[in-house]
This record gives sequence, structure tokens and C-alpha cells, in this order.
Amino acid sequence: MPLVTTKEIMQDAYENHYAIGAFGAHNLEIIKSVIAGAEAEGTPVILQTTSSTYKYVGMPYMIAMVKAAAEQAKVPVALHLDHGESFHAVMECLRAGYTSVMIDGSKLPFEDNVALVQRVVAAALPIGVPVEAELGTIGGVEDDLVVDDSMAMFTDPLMARDFVQQTGIDSLAPAFGTAHGAYKKEPELQFGLLEEINREVSVPLVMHGASGVPEESVRKALQYGIAKVNFSTELKDLFAEELRAFFKLHPEENDPRKYFLPAREAVTELVKTKIRMLQA
Repeated sequence: MPLVTTKEIMQDAYENHYAIGAFGAHNLEIIKSVIAGAEAEGTPVILQTTSSTYKYVGMPYMIAMVKAAAEQAKVPVALHLDHGESFHAVMECLRAGYTSVMIDGSKLPFEDNVALVQRVVAAALPIGVPVEAELGTIGGVEDDLVVDDSMAMFTDPLMARDFVQQTGIDSLAPAFGTAHGAYKKEPELQFGLLEEINREVSVPLVMHGASGVPEESVRKALQYGIAKVNFSTELKDLFAEELRAFFKLHPEENDPRKYFLPAREAVTELVKTKIRMLQA
């Protein structure tokens, strides 16, 4: 089926306290693994890339791969820009055919963040593409995005309410204790804060940095408006781990049809596990 928008598949999740898994689409092998996992569980899925990913792959290749995957998939598939760093990056993705975009102005002063997001919403709304934005600062590393933990800042619930009202965004990524990349210790999520944010805003919330967050914590967050949960680091780690293990046993193998297969199968199983975790 054709690509769908994230708004089409997130609203029911938001209303019924489950979430849609959003997985980093780093290459063809991982794209196929994610789709296979979603099909096995019979749930919609979001494939997402950062700007650095589509620049590495090449935008025409990225769009062609994801559209081909979506057209053959037995479940709805959306293509989302994660952490769009500029209006230019968002426009690149809108022109190319992304069905959801995130503009990340979280490092800017509140008024500048609002102005940037308003500009993106004005461009995306007429063509029916939903917009995600971030308020507060989520720490860690996500491709080229690096935020020192000391600079991370929780989202203020009343500012979140004003931010959503002023920008007209479709979903909000709040900062409540998660971080991008690998955790050195179990994160201390601020569920009371998340509950307050959810009470103040009327749009679905997004959990960034879910790789490594315990299942119990993820499931608890679903009760407070989280309707999209992002996974990337765990997929990359597992894919690389499986490749290393394969070549340790088969150092002379040169056929990608053989050495990619165990990695793909492992990622598919991980995706299935994550999707089941997000169900009501």
C-alpha cells in the first residue's frame, strides 16, 4: 500500500494508550527487517531517518527503498524525518515524499523555536504532512546531534501547552529523562512530569531515546500520552554484533546474501519484541 502519514496511525494509539514503533531505517537490510517484524505482529510501523542517513544513502535511493517496502507490506508504513535540523532539511524531505517530519529547534530560545516550527507547519500542513517538534532538550547522541547530559533540560508543562497551541504541531517530543544513544545506567524517567505535560497538551507525545529503557518504564509511559516510541541504537548494535559473530565463525565468507541474513533475522526478532512491548 502507499505510504501513510504518522497522524493516520498515531491517533488511535494516543486514544487507546498504546504506541507505534518508530525504527531507524539505516539501510535496506534493516528496512526489510523492520517491515518483517511489523508484518509478523500485524501492526503499523514508522520508518525514520535523520538527515545524515538519507545523505549517506542518497535521497532517491532512500525514497525508492521505503516506497517499495511500503507497497509490498501487509501493514501501513510511514516515513518520518527524525530530528530535522533546519527548515531546509525539512523541505528536502517534504519534496522527496516523506509522510511525516520532525523539526528540532529544542536548542533555540522558546520564541525562536516557536517561530521555526510555525514556519515548518505552514509548509507541511497544506500537503497533509504532520509535524513533530521537541521542547526541552533530550541528552545523548543521535547521529550528528550531540547534547551533553549537563545541557539536557526537562520540558515545562505550561510551556508545552503554549508551544503546542502557538505552533499547531501534530505531536510533541518532551524531555522527561530519556536520552539518545546507549545508557550508562538505567534512566530515571520523570513520570509525574510526563503526566502533567499530557494533561496540558492535546496531541500525541513521542518518546525519544527508548533503546535500553526497561519494558516496564516504556509501558508505564504509554498511560501518559506516549503514542510513538523511537528505537535506533539497539537495532544498530544488534546488527553489528551479529555481523561480527558471523565473521568470527566464517572469516572467509564474502557473500552478502549469507552474512546479512543472521543480522536481518535478529533485528526482525528485536522489532517484534519492541512492538509487543508497545501494545495496550
